[in-house]
Order: sequence, then C-alpha cells, then structure tokens
Amino acid sequence: MLPTTSPHSNAALDSRDTARHTAGFKRYKYLRRLLHFKQMDFQFAIWQMLYLFTSPQRVYRNFHYRKQTKDQWARDDPAFLVLLGIWLCVSTIGFGLVLDMGVVETLKLLLWVVLVDCIGVGLFISTLMWFITNKYLLKQPGRNFDVEWGYAFDVHLNAFFPLLIILHFLQLFFINHLVVINSDWFIGYFVGNTTWLIAIGYYLYISFLGYNALPFLKNTVALLYPFALLVIVYILSLSLGWNFTQGLCWFYKYRVQ
Repeated sequence: MLPTTSPHSNAALDSRDTARHTAGFKRYKYLRRLLHFKQMDFQFAIWQMLYLFTSPQRVYRNFHYRKQTKDQWARDDPAFLVLLGIWLCVSTIGFGLVLDMGVVETLKLLLWVVLVDCIGVGLFISTLMWFITNKYLLKQPGRNFDVEWGYAFDVHLNAFFPLLIILHFLQLFFINHLVVINSDWFIGYFVGNTTWLIAIGYYLYISFLGYNALPFLKNTVALLYPFALLVIVYILSLSLGWNFTQGLCWFYKYRVQ
C-alpha cells in the first residue's frame, strides 16, 4: 500500500508554498542576496545593461522566462542594482571633477544622487506606476493578475540606466569641452537640451516596453503620451534659451554648499 499523507501536512506545505510567493518573502530574499556578492550574476547584469541600448525588447523577454521558471516578474538577483550603484559613483565623481568640487562636496553630491535622484525618485515613480497600472490598465481586475511592485521598480531601473549614462556620463565630455553646453551659446544649449530630449525620451520608451510586455495589461500605449509634452518643452526651451544642463550644474553646486 502507498503511504498516505495527512491533510494537516498538506495544509502546512500549501501555507509554506504560499509564503514563498508573498511580496514580503521575495523582498527579504532579494535584500539578503545584497550581502552575498558571490551569488550575484554580474555577467548577466552586464548583458542586460548592454542590451538596454541595443535591443531592450530582449531584456524584457528574459522577464517572461523568469515568470515561467520562478513564478515572478521582478528580478531576484540584485546584481543589476549593484552595478547601477557603481555607475552612479563613477559618474558623480566625474561631475565633481568637471565642476571643480572638493572631496567633501563630491561626497555630498554622491549622497544626494544615490539617496534622492536614484532611490527616492525611483521609489516614488515605481509606486506611482504600480498604482496606475493596477488601477487603470488591468484587462481583468480581480483575476489574480497584478503588476508586482518589484517589477515596477525594475522597469524604472532599466529605464534609468540609459538616462544615467547619457546625462551623467557622456554629457560630461561636453560640459566644459568640445561644444561647451554649460554656456549661453545657442549651440551649447541646443546640444545639451537635445541630449536631455534623447535621454528622457528613451526613459519613456523603455518604461513603455516594460509594461507592454505584461500580457494582462491593456492600453499601455498611453504611457507614450508624455512624449508630446516632452517635445513641446524641448521646442520652448530652444525658443526661450533655457539651458537644462546649465541648470543641473547650478543645482548640483547649490546642493553641496
């Protein structure tokens, strides 16, 4: 005769399995892995960063595979976040050198960029998009399909990385050299503002791809509507002589005083 299993043991196994799929457990597992660098797949994270520039659709295709194999859309490996933090440190030090900041001022700027620009703004945008998508874009509300907050945060990180490279790294070579975009010349703020247009536009596009990849969302094309406002602001900035990069440099200098 086959051994029987008591209903109490089945209930215990079901409760344990359910606990493993809660948002709290996934968050605990993710944060715990931040302390174990040997368990992180940095090679795969670098692959994702490269493809965010060349083929972002392939990055989100991998999220589909994770859902099928691990039953979650969000990343369970913090390697991408760690590498993003390294890029933030490198680019912020570069800004400190370009703007002639001292060591203490550069450290203050680094804290501001990491805690406010990346983490603070990221938490706000992720929470906002998590609420909007679950409130207005679900095809069948109440059918156990919802956007994970962790996935919304991953979409923000994916979109933030190209924006960081364009505005915080590539733009450094133009602020005081080559075109000198930190100036009142037309060519300066034309190149600088065009850089902002590309960076923010790419942020919107990668964010759209992230939510469009979820099969249970509808009308995700609405996430591209801010493009129209972005183009209007860009045209106004050139007409009125606004220099976004110059404003960013002034803001950073003001924050470290």
